[in-house]
Amino acid sequence: MRFVSSLLAGFLFLSGCATKKAPEMTPLQIQALQTRDFEEGKGIVFPSVISVFQDLGYTIKNADKDTGLIMAESVAKSDSTSRLFGVSSVSQTSATAFIEEIGRITKVRLNFVTVNNKSYGYGQTDREDTAILDGETYRNAFERIENAVFVRKAN
Repeated sequence: MRFVSSLLAGFLFLSGCATKKAPEMTPLQIQALQTRDFEEGKGIVFPSVISVFQDLGYTIKNADKDTGLIMAESVAKSDSTSRLFGVSSVSQTSATAFIEEIGRITKVRLNFVTVNNKSYGYGQTDREDTAILDGETYRNAFERIENAVFVRKAN
């Protein structure tokens, strides 16, 4: 009986130590995280974003300067340990950029999403997309874009 009460007490203690879920970001906060303004035109910014995506290891799947849309994805990584249990798991990151000129400003909005695909026996599949809302990811990308814009502008 003591063992059961100790086990129950341990469970209650651990459940009380559970980490709190981080507060969700509002759409306006997400937009602020994902968007930067540039003083250069779309003719310089658009190829700069493509170049940075490629530098970060993404493959460009679609790019249209007229619409300002760039779609890219990283290499896929397979989880070999899950195959032992009849599950195949593949993950990769997709990235999009929307580039538009508004007056004298060129706005760039980036979006990074982790895509996890799982395949089970008998043809069952599952997909889970998770938005990447880490500030460092976007700061890093925008710093690189700023550098690429600077280099293109100088030439």
